[in-house]
This record gives sequence, structure tokens and C-alpha cells, in this order.
Amino acid sequence: MAFDPADLIREAREVGRRTLREPEGKRLLEAFGVRVPRSAVLQDGVGIPAAIERLASPFVLKLMSPDILHKSDAGGVALGLHDARSVEEAMQRMRTEAQARGARIDGFLVEEMQPPGVEIAVGATRDPQFGPMLMVGLGGIFVEVLHDVAFRLCPITKRDAHAMLDDLRGARLLDGARGLPRVDREALAALLVRIGGEDGLVMSLEGEVAELDVNPVIAAGSDMVAVDARIIILDAMERRGARRIATTDEQSIVARFEPLVRPSTVAVVGASSSATTIANTFIRRMLAFGYPGAIYPIHPTASAIEKLPCYRSLAETPQPIDYAYVAIGARSIPDMLREARGRVRFAQVISSGFGEVKEGVALESELVAKSREGGCRVIGPNCLGMYSPRGGVTFPADAPREPGSIGVVCQSGGLGTDIIKRGSWRGLRFSAVITVGNSADLGPVDLLEFLLADTATSVIGLYVEDVKDGRFFFELLRQRGFRKPVVVLWGGRSAQGRMAAASHTGAMAGNRDAWRALSKQTGCVLVDTVDQFINALLAFQFLPLRSTKPTRSVVLFGNGGGTSVLAADAFAERELDVLPIESTARAKLEAMKLPPGTSIANPIDAPVATLQQDQGRVANAILRVIYEAASADAVVMHVNLAAFVGRGDVDPVDNLIEAAVGVHATHAGTSHLVIVLRVDGSPELDERRRRFRQQALERRIPVYDELVEAADALRAVSFVERHRASA
Repeated sequence: MAFDPADLIREAREVGRRTLREPEGKRLLEAFGVRVPRSAVLQDGVGIPAAIERLASPFVLKLMSPDILHKSDAGGVALGLHDARSVEEAMQRMRTEAQARGARIDGFLVEEMQPPGVEIAVGATRDPQFGPMLMVGLGGIFVEVLHDVAFRLCPITKRDAHAMLDDLRGARLLDGARGLPRVDREALAALLVRIGGEDGLVMSLEGEVAELDVNPVIAAGSDMVAVDARIIILDAMERRGARRIATTDEQSIVARFEPLVRPSTVAVVGASSSATTIANTFIRRMLAFGYPGAIYPIHPTASAIEKLPCYRSLAETPQPIDYAYVAIGARSIPDMLREARGRVRFAQVISSGFGEVKEGVALESELVAKSREGGCRVIGPNCLGMYSPRGGVTFPADAPREPGSIGVVCQSGGLGTDIIKRGSWRGLRFSAVITVGNSADLGPVDLLEFLLADTATSVIGLYVEDVKDGRFFFELLRQRGFRKPVVVLWGGRSAQGRMAAASHTGAMAGNRDAWRALSKQTGCVLVDTVDQFINALLAFQFLPLRSTKPTRSVVLFGNGGGTSVLAADAFAERELDVLPIESTARAKLEAMKLPPGTSIANPIDAPVATLQQDQGRVANAILRVIYEAASADAVVMHVNLAAFVGRGDVDPVDNLIEAAVGVHATHAGTSHLVIVLRVDGSPELDERRRRFRQQALERRIPVYDELVEAADALRAVSFVERHRASA
């Protein structure tokens, strides 16, 4: 009968063990094509000569004990043994030390000692959201001290494996640096795939293995030998069901969610005939926004609310309801949605008092179950609403009526309002912004699947705290995320979200490692602040992505010498090059004989007197040279508006912006163009900046307040372009 790796795990569970003994772990590795040393198991000092007769010296002896996690720290490893006597003596020392610690002894493992090589640690752990995650690191037993490690979510590809090796700070050690043997990277990548690939150990035993440490793997040339292995078994309570699969019929996804973002009928539950509630406010804002469909206030006794006829229940409205806005006491909601009898497609539950508080956890489960009985899908609870310009729906006041291309899913209602209002001032226009709160039923992953298929959405933004189905989230982004840039603002980075780990890998893996791995594998952009979120979305809204020419080189042009120097530093820190411009471009700039004080290196620093030449039209000539001869991937024009105050009657800023827009349009596709308008905080200059910003936005040029913001935005663009280029 063929060996079934799961048999080892089942047998361990049957006797109550949470770990595999090292020989069992190595047998598991062998089953997946990972080479391990030849070995023998010893229970006592009897039979040592016969056991080692089949092995080549020198030998390594290891203590096997369920009570000792790291054998080398407890005197449980002896190296360089050459005969039966030395093995027996080492065994006795280990037995004495273990007994002194009160540790149980399962036996001893003697195996062939491997020649020296580069020590590599390979491990796997389970992230609470994303599931299996692979680690590779340098340093063997010192990997925790050096922390030179890279993570990727499983399953990994061969490309992921090579990228992990490139991420290591000590990657040059693999190439034979410092006298170490050269490591065949292709062979090492293949070993990583055998462990963490689609058909590798971790994924094949996804419901069985909690953590794995293969540390070290001794690598020399193409020879990879796993000399130590520790495998921790998943507890029965931690085991998960089958993976969720993305819907292949994307038209059906769009059709399913179309009534949500473009509802023909809206019911409002919780409005009052005698007071102003959040539901009343929602009705007023919908009417002011120009919602074209029918609005049905639901009230048990009132005849009219906000001059609209009322209905006693969701089951009594003249037409079925596409979207219900629900803001009443939490305990009344589950039964109300069940009794709608299939007449409500989507209910957004604004009310709190559910899973965000301990006493509401059971009520939240009841909400989902009863809404499903009533044929309704729930968004929320504990959120604020939805903004869909195409459907005429809004929860914030004074939001733009103009539909756009940015779709946002936000787990915070208040933050959703900030994104809409602050983003709108900056020039963002949205296809939809949906706040999902606790995401008890529909959540970020469901709506991401819709937005990826939605033809009205070309850029996606997500604020998430708990994506619920992290495995599907990862696989959805990996399969379809390349179509549209996805920007993720992740909340809860500092939470103590690590697993209670009993291995090297689990101890080192944090939430941030999983999110970084997700970003590198899928090309989604991670940001840390709301401003970075908005700045990245603004860039993606206007700048066409170029996978054939990823953004790396940047030319800075503007006024402010010190500002330019600091900006060059900021761009360099974000892996964007502000390098001296090419000789041809420099010669052309020199031939212009610009006024003294003008620097024609990169950054190109032009004082106010230079920019005032020909009422600012001098920028036409400078920018033309940059576009035609400097070969930049991006041009950032920055203007300090305060520098022009009191500097004569010539205000060239209008012409500067028109020059940038005009030259950029003439050389479409040559370079990304970004404009930075800096002010001193005075109301007068703030108003001027607002006017100039609008002037540029109308021509689809993103505008930022500071150069660092522009650097962050271009880094996001560059990251997505490079990911697509390498795919």
C-alpha cells in the first residue's frame, strides 16, 4: 500500500500528540521530494553498533522529547560522533540533562552528519486571516537573531520562490560570498515549491499542519538536505473547510450587485414622524441628491415621514425593495428581515450592538441566519451607508453627483465619510463607496469580487480591519487583481495578532508580514494613512499604467533649492531615481541661457525670476526639453505659490500650469506628469491653490500639496507597473 502522509498525522492525533517526532516529520518531507539525512532511531544504549553500521560517520545524535522545543539550547544535539562509544556517551549525557529538566524522552535519533554549506531556514505557519504562509531565511539557528527572512502566502509559485530569495538581505551569501559554497538558486526555489507550492506539503496537508520548521536546510550547490524538522499539527477546532472558489461568470456577479449600486426602490427603516433620526437625515440627503427611484419609509403607525407615504413593514411596500437602509434597535432587525419574505435584496444595517460587542455576537449570527431565511443579504451591521452616484444614493451630505471610476469598500463608516469628502476636494470621483462595518454577511471580499468585474470601476480602494475570508481575498486578488490597481489601507497593524507559536516561524511571523506578502504576490498597494490612500487613488485615477515601461526615473522641476534637495531624498527613499539628466538635454537647457541661479541639473531649480520670464511661458521651453531629451518616466513640477507674493505684477502660475499641461498633451505617453502646489497656510493662497488644482484636474493631471505626497503616489504607480511587468 502506498504511503499516505496524512496517516502520520492521524496516528499522532490518536495518541494525543500535537507534534510529529523528528523522524516522522522527515518522512513527511521525503514524501514531498525533500532530501533528508539517512538515520536510525534508538530507544536506549542497546543496538547502537548495528544501527550506525548502515550509516556513514561522522554522526549527529539528537534527543527526541515532546517537552524540549529547541534541542540545541538544551544540550540535546551532539555533533561529530565517530563510533558507537561516542554515541552512547552522548546519549547518556542527554538522558541525564533531560531527566534533570523533568522532560520526557521519546528516544534518540542518530543520523549522518552533513558536510558544511549555507544554512537556510524554511518554515510555514498559519496567519489568522490568510492561512498557510511560507518563510525562508538565512542563518540556521541564528535566524531569529538575524531576522533575515522573507514570507509569502501559500501556495507559492516558482516566481514567488525566487522573489523570496531576492528579498533576503544576505542573498549574496547564496552566490558564494565570503568563501561559502555557492547555492543553486533554482534548486533552492524548487525545494520551497515542494514545501509551499500548490501541490507541496503545506497545501496538500492544509487542514492538518499548523506550523512547520525545517531548520536548517544545509545547501551546497544543488544539494539541499533538511537536517532538522519540526511539524506541529492543527487542533481539530482550527481545521478549516474547503476553499471558496471565485465565480467564473463575472456577468452574474455584476447582475447580482447592480440593484445595490443602482437601486430602483429604497426602503428606510427607523425614520421618525416626530423627531430627526439618522434615518430621517438619510431620506433628506437622498432627496437633495436627486435619487430618481421610489423611497418607502417604514413605520408601524405613521402615515407619512418627510412628506413620503409610510408602510407598516417591508412586506407591504408597493414594489419589492432593492436596498433597505435599516437604523432601528438591534434586537428587532433579524425578525423584521426574515418577515420581509424575499421582498428585500440588500439590507444595510446601520445599527450597532452586534458582533462589535461581546453581548451582541449571538445576535449577529441570528441576523445573518434570519435574513437568509427572508431571502435578503446584509451589509453591515454597524456602518453608515452607501454612496453611489450612478444610482443616486448617498449617506454623506454635499457629495459630488458626478459618477467616477473609483470603487471603495470601507469597514469604517466615519472613515468612509472622510474618504468621500476629503477625496472629493482632492479630485476623486467615485463609482461607489460602501461601508460594511462588521461584515457579518457580505463583506470586503464579496464587494471586491464585484468591483473587479464592474465595468464602471477602474480603480479599487479598500479599508479593511478583518477581511473574514483571507484565503479567498488572496486568491481573488492573485487571479484578477492585475486588471485594476487595488489600494489597501489596513487597520490594526499594531494589534497583538500573532499566533501563540511554538516554532521559529510562528514566533517571527506577524500580521504585517502576511500583508506584505499579499502585496508582493498580488500587486495590491499597501498604504499606512488616509492621506496616502487618497493620494494613491488620485494617481491611479489619472495616470495610465505602463507595464512595458515601469516608472523609475523622475525629473523634478520647480522653485525652491532646499525643497528640491529634500524631494530628491524622498524619491530616492521610495526607490525612484532623481538622477542627473542626460547630456543632450543638459546641452539644450544650457543653450537657453536661463538667468543666474537656475540649476539645470536634476532637480531643475528655477528661481521666481526665471519662472516669471515671458509671464511663465519659459516653462514651455524647459518642459519640452525634459520631455524630448531627458527620457524621464515621470515629471514632477512643483510650485511654491508663496514665493510669488510681493515679487512684482507678473503672476506666472496660470501659464506655468498651462505650459505643463500643454507640453504633456503634446508628448502623450512619454512621461507621467504630476503637479505639486505648495502654500504657506494663508487663506488667500489656499484659495488660489484650489483654483489651480481644479485647472489641472480638469485636464486629468493629479495635484498634490507636498512633494512627499507626490513621491508616495508615484511609488504606488511604480509598484503596480513593475508587478505587471514581471508577471
